[in-house]
Amino acid sequence: MSIRNRYLVIGLICLAWAVAMLLAYQWYQARYLRPFDQRAEVFSGETLALPDAIAGPGTIRVVHFWDPACPCNVGNQQHLAELLAHYQDQGVDFYIVQKPGTQGNLPPQLAGLRPLPGLPGSADLPASPAVAIWNSAGQLGYFGPYSEGAVCNAGNSFIEPIINALLQGRDVQATRSLAVGCFCDWRQPD
Repeated sequence: MSIRNRYLVIGLICLAWAVAMLLAYQWYQARYLRPFDQRAEVFSGETLALPDAIAGPGTIRVVHFWDPACPCNVGNQQHLAELLAHYQDQGVDFYIVQKPGTQGNLPPQLAGLRPLPGLPGSADLPASPAVAIWNSAGQLGYFGPYSEGAVCNAGNSFIEPIINALLQGRDVQATRSLAVGCFCDWRQPD
């Protein structure tokens, strides 16, 4: 084999290696990407109520509505874990309502969420992930998404300012909202 052919073979091997690395990088980068449907949802908490066991005056109560099959949970769960770690020792109780008829387990970092078998009015929720927050008097102060947009974090969240206001004793009345974000249908199809 001539020296020229050796360089050609080595060059082709390097080119094949570079193409393989580029394809592997593209696959690795895209495996966590999900389609983001820019749809608007109207959230209204008029029919939501706490179960009798936790209703009335007490701590601030945060209820997370979770659908295990929803790909939008991926970004939301890290934010929820941060909320849990930050506010759990400040007089805020965290609960979870799982979409009826679904199966799944929460990641270990969300083990502090107490499951509720159901919540009066939750069958009419438009979408998840969603959150409802009751003040220490037992009145609904907020119902809606964690944030707007494709991802949820402390930088774009609606939740921290609301919990902080409630902890300071301020009144919050934000039980209706229109948001564009990553949502999955909550209601069962007819």
